[in-house]
Amino acid sequence: MAEPRALTAVPELADPSLVLLTVEEAARRLRIGRTTCFKLVRAGEIESVTVGRLRRVPAEALPAYVTQLRRRPAVAA
Repeated sequence: MAEPRALTAVPELADPSLVLLTVEEAARRLRIGRTTCFKLVRAGEIESVTVGRLRRVPAEALPAYVTQLRRRPAVAA
């Protein structure tokens, strides 16, 4: 009798040809939570656009956000 296979998580490969991402896709690429990403979009820290009734994040907005983060002065903990 065959042993049942263990399910392994297959990492989602980012499609570099995508121009607009859902907020969830943007969150996965940034390795942050979905709720946090929605807050950043709502606050205008991550650029987003409206397509009809949908909210989308331009793919190039993610490197721009990371660059912005890197330029902020470090806060002592």
